[in-house]
Amino acid sequence: MAKRGSWASQLGFYLVAIGSACGLGNLWRFPYIVGENGGGAFVLLYVLLVLIVGIPILIGELILGKSSRKSGVTAIGALTYKDKHIFSGVGWVSFVLCILVLSYYTVISGWVLHFAIQFLIAALGIHQSSELSTLGVLIQNGSLQAGLASVHLLFCIVVVVKGVQEGLEKFIGWTVPVFGALLLILLIRSLSLPSAANAMRFLFYPDFSKLTLSSLGQAVGQVLFTLSLGFGSMITFGSYMTVEHIPTAGLRVAMIDTVISLISALCIFPIALQASNAPLADSGLLFEVLPKFLLEMQGGLLIGLAFFVCLYLASLGASIGLLEVIVSNLVDRNKIERARSSWAAGGVAWILALIPAFSGSLLQKLHVGSKGILQSIDSLIINWILPLIALGIAFAITLGLRKKVKEDLFISVDKVESVALYPHWQFALLWIIPILIILGLVLQTVHIFISK
Repeated sequence: MAKRGSWASQLGFYLVAIGSACGLGNLWRFPYIVGENGGGAFVLLYVLLVLIVGIPILIGELILGKSSRKSGVTAIGALTYKDKHIFSGVGWVSFVLCILVLSYYTVISGWVLHFAIQFLIAALGIHQSSELSTLGVLIQNGSLQAGLASVHLLFCIVVVVKGVQEGLEKFIGWTVPVFGALLLILLIRSLSLPSAANAMRFLFYPDFSKLTLSSLGQAVGQVLFTLSLGFGSMITFGSYMTVEHIPTAGLRVAMIDTVISLISALCIFPIALQASNAPLADSGLLFEVLPKFLLEMQGGLLIGLAFFVCLYLASLGASIGLLEVIVSNLVDRNKIERARSSWAAGGVAWILALIPAFSGSLLQKLHVGSKGILQSIDSLIINWILPLIALGIAFAITLGLRKKVKEDLFISVDKVESVALYPHWQFALLWIIPILIILGLVLQTVHIFISK
């Protein structure tokens, strides 16, 4: 069997972990979820949940990966409680969820690629900016969406086939700095708009009356999604780690990801308010409002090109991370070589992606309530299934991982504070996180019945 890969450097781990976490969850999903939930109060709730829920689970997944040197399914399946392997189902559900998320994530990434190409063509003067097609036109063209998804998955497969150091680490290692530079440029430009003050007031002035019964559950789901928790991603990345102190690494990744989420909101909300005098509150508005507004402003073509290239690099990094998790599980469990696993996983994800790709054309009559297929999949996975998986992983790490293993990887003689924080981390995994997740799910259920 081939030797298991590892990160070439600590910086490589950070770039890949941040690149995987900082995807569409930050630039696409976070702004409209904040818009749906009234702004500042939800942002405050989100940041608190990153500290209380996100960081403890992130540290736990990294510890599980590093201690086992295996990917999610194998690592979780090996854990025992009272000599019984009772957690293996959690690993398998996480694996299936990873494939499902990659499939619909691929379609949305195709949207981003579509607009990036259109802005590039317009910037080069090949056609007039007024000829750019809208999201509505794209959604009605299932074949085009399937084609864009194919291109996106091909990029992912080519990178993952090359392995951890030569593929994942090297590729994301240069895309993350480019992403950061573009995001900074967009932030400066966005904050120069007249609507910036109103956007900052909306984002950072908490009005708790705007929160709903479903806000807690949505915030928990968003924290898990944007930090790539519950998919086995951080377990897999942890299995490639060597000497880094895990709690420190987990804290840094979570903090950087949270800052990027807030910067993303600061980039998008001033433009949204300037364009429509209303915050984003729908998953498709980013692709409807922003392109139209950017085309009408001075220098908008170049800003639009930078924005969608930035967004695509983020979505590509996250997609590569998801595919790496699937491939790593196939290699560990079934001893299938990396190249074959990559193409097989990509093929399955592409087949599943056809459902959301054709949801606006051939399958447009299929709805769950008022939501279409893609929106329903997103809501079901992020707000309901993902928190349940995270709950299972929290229990698996707390009850199934040996105490000495956790202490050795959490506590460091060079970091005195780790001794004091260890029991709090354990308490959070066993009690605080389960209570918050269950409470969020219960409140969402109540909200659904009240809304009917």
